[in-house]
Amino acid sequence: MERCGWTTQDDLYLAYHDHEWGVPVYDDRRLLEYLILEGAQAGLSWYTILKKREAYRRAFDHFDARAIAGYDQQKVDELMADAGIVRNRKKIQAAITNAQAFLRVQEEFGSFRDYIWSFVGGTPIINHWTSLAEVPVRTAESDAMSRDLKKRGFAFVGSTICYAFMQATGMVMDHTTNCFRYRELVR
Repeated sequence: MERCGWTTQDDLYLAYHDHEWGVPVYDDRRLLEYLILEGAQAGLSWYTILKKREAYRRAFDHFDARAIAGYDQQKVDELMADAGIVRNRKKIQAAITNAQAFLRVQEEFGSFRDYIWSFVGGTPIINHWTSLAEVPVRTAESDAMSRDLKKRGFAFVGSTICYAFMQATGMVMDHTTNCFRYRELVR
């Protein structure tokens, strides 16, 4: 069975590739989870974050935006002491800032889903890459998303992070054409 060239033989990575990556996500809580995790990944490997995902879920109240938005300095200090997550004060503060901005977007648009999916017209972009080398790290859509998120007060949302978020949440489908998931997701 052929997979995208970025996968490894690690069971965690294979499960992520085979069951999650590129599958459209419309649930606001899961979208917030991916946004926070993609920000945490900046400068690190996605595999590092995948290994810590369960600890993130526990530490960040299962990505309950209202809970995260209310974190105070005591909670930040608690998170800084949690070896299960990436202990970077700027990334932890960004998660809080992003939860606050996320709630404002929900209020304005009715849901984060409606807002974020508008960057692709509400429908996944299906790409037809034949090799990993063809897959971009940013696009006009991720540039626009990044600019608008920053304007709304989000942090750790550069265009490359936004494109990785779009890939992870199925806003763009970037499985290469030789990958078995490409055929399943294009149907």
